[in-house]
Amino acid sequence: MVDSQYYLPNDIGISALDCREACRLLSPKEQMYAHYLSRASWYGGLIVLIQTSPESANIYVLLQKMFCAQAPQQLEAVATAAGLSAEEYQAFLVYAAGLYANMGNYKSFGDTKFIPNLPKEKFKALVWESLAFKQSPGDMETLWGYCCELLYSLEDKQKQLGLGEKGISAYFSGNCCLEDAEFAQKFLDSKNLSAYNTRLFKTEIDGKRCYEVRLASAEKDCAVEGKSEVCCGKYEFEDSVFSVKRGDYAFLMEKVCQNLEKAKDYAANENQKRMLEEYIRSFTCGSVEAHKEGSRYWIKDKGPIVESYIGFIESYRDPFGSRGEFEGFVAVVNKAMSARFAQLVSSAEVLLPELPWPLAFEKDRFLKPDFTSLDVLTFAGSGIPAGINIPNYDDIRQTEGFKNVSLGNVLAVAYATQKDKLTFLEENDKDLYIKWKGPSFEVQVGLHELLGHGSGKLFVQDDKGKYNFDQTAVRNPETGELISSWYKGSETWDSKFSTIASSYEECRAECVGLYLCLNKQVLSIFGHEGEDAEEVVYVNWLNMVRAGLLGLEFYTPESKSWRQAHMQARFVILRVLLEAGEGLVGLRECTGADGRPDAVITLDRSKIYTVGKSAIQRFLCKLQVHKSTADVEGGRALYEGYSAVTADGTHNFLHLRETVLLRKEARKMFVQANTYIKGDAVELVEYEGSAAGLIQSFVERFPDDAEEVEAQLLQMTCMDSSCWC
Repeated sequence: MVDSQYYLPNDIGISALDCREACRLLSPKEQMYAHYLSRASWYGGLIVLIQTSPESANIYVLLQKMFCAQAPQQLEAVATAAGLSAEEYQAFLVYAAGLYANMGNYKSFGDTKFIPNLPKEKFKALVWESLAFKQSPGDMETLWGYCCELLYSLEDKQKQLGLGEKGISAYFSGNCCLEDAEFAQKFLDSKNLSAYNTRLFKTEIDGKRCYEVRLASAEKDCAVEGKSEVCCGKYEFEDSVFSVKRGDYAFLMEKVCQNLEKAKDYAANENQKRMLEEYIRSFTCGSVEAHKEGSRYWIKDKGPIVESYIGFIESYRDPFGSRGEFEGFVAVVNKAMSARFAQLVSSAEVLLPELPWPLAFEKDRFLKPDFTSLDVLTFAGSGIPAGINIPNYDDIRQTEGFKNVSLGNVLAVAYATQKDKLTFLEENDKDLYIKWKGPSFEVQVGLHELLGHGSGKLFVQDDKGKYNFDQTAVRNPETGELISSWYKGSETWDSKFSTIASSYEECRAECVGLYLCLNKQVLSIFGHEGEDAEEVVYVNWLNMVRAGLLGLEFYTPESKSWRQAHMQARFVILRVLLEAGEGLVGLRECTGADGRPDAVITLDRSKIYTVGKSAIQRFLCKLQVHKSTADVEGGRALYEGYSAVTADGTHNFLHLRETVLLRKEARKMFVQANTYIKGDAVELVEYEGSAAGLIQSFVERFPDDAEEVEAQLLQMTCMDSSCWC
């Protein structure tokens, strides 16, 4: 029996993202702008297949060929003839939908591999009986040969994403380990190069380590006259040789650039035009500096009707925490909901001083960002979040600003909960939880993104020796002594804190949300007063401690590693609140009504404002001090201490993890619309919220050049296949 965590269940939730009304309200010019940005995003999103695993692109092409020849409904009769039961065919459809939704065969939330929940011989029989096979038997047999072993393999290293022996990562060649990642980071820092848009490949020539740093770009040539400050070429570094080259994902990067160029003709203003020009420059020659420049124009583009962002953004899935996964989104502003967020922004300067660290540890000036609620038209990448705070470039965030977005139509369907599927709560908490989870999560997302990620200063000494703080006056509130560490030169939060940076920062932002949701003014902004406001606070805190328990699903005992940044963060918060004692949080194991192991988590609402607030206050201050002062050693000791999952102490978390896995619910998948140009107008095509609907949306996503796209994906995969043998 294979552990169920490696399958997607047949009854997994699949919802269509509703954006028809939002798109209807756009002018023809705005619709064209949104269409071309969406096209750029969808082409770029295919890069994630290459970034995720060596086999993902091959599986994607196999499925595309099958479904392009026969729609899911037509293929059903073939499946029956090939000997598949109805359940097995549904498992095949769910697997395919999961591959498309995650842009690879590893879950975007948790980084665990998922395999088809039907026997390998049945999957093969379906391939052989399909029309695609009958039309091109040689090609389909070759494709099956490329991916059939890895499609089903659950060897220890292949069960999850990771570096070296801990898992699979296509950001690094298979022979790289943590030491290689650290060494490469030293080299990149020495050249003032960002890792965001790179991959690393290692070889050995005449006993000498040779590394290839590959930049994502449409251009393949090394010299791009006058277009880039990126230093391509060969470099001796310590006892090794580094080659910096352009041209990773060149075909797809070119497609992205072509569509951004077309979007430029429909830009609403000069900021949007300049933004797109810089993105095109970045994606053409592999310059992160150009992407930063584009991000500066993006920040200046206040209150656009069509909002978007595109590039190598989030570093959650790089095991080292420095390389960005490609994503692109296009969304339409929801004006009514955005008004609440605008009010929160206006109150930010009053709320920031409430945070539990000294004034010197806060940014010199709060740069009021855009904070909008958006209805997503397109979100290409490995998954869709509930809210985003970008750009991730610390130097821009600290001095020039950022934007926050809450994705309204995602929130509307992603977090709906059925009572019979609600685990680990007492019966008398369940109705309350279902009623208030949506409103409380909206408050948490707002605070997390704006005042969590948007707060806190990094102490920096730049390349010229200039400090952004008074080193004779700033004291560590934990020790009372002058601070003795800070960021130097090109060091960043990600490069310093590397493997823990993402989760640590998510934990800090979640703590800010918990802490500030206790503020009556905040609750009032979101329309919650009196008893309702108290219910929002209670359910927000209850949801956090429950999420901490659910987080155990994303811990791997064999490698003692966490696979999901947010869930690790929530487990850490659960540990902090359990440690606070005084009956604030209760966690007990029991036997469920079905006779299987179960657990119940409780929260004493009378102690949230006292015991709970004090615990979060102390912990949040420590998190900020370590972050501000670049104290990696202290920060790592604190965070890894609370992240430890053991059988010791009051709670046997390893045993609880088994219970969580036994009762886990699969994360929902989303079906997104496509846009097409018909004459002078943009047509929106939506699909049903089912596995078949999700599959069909991808079959129709690349109507003009599907075969060329698939051939290029296979070529890119084949070129590097020896790197993971």
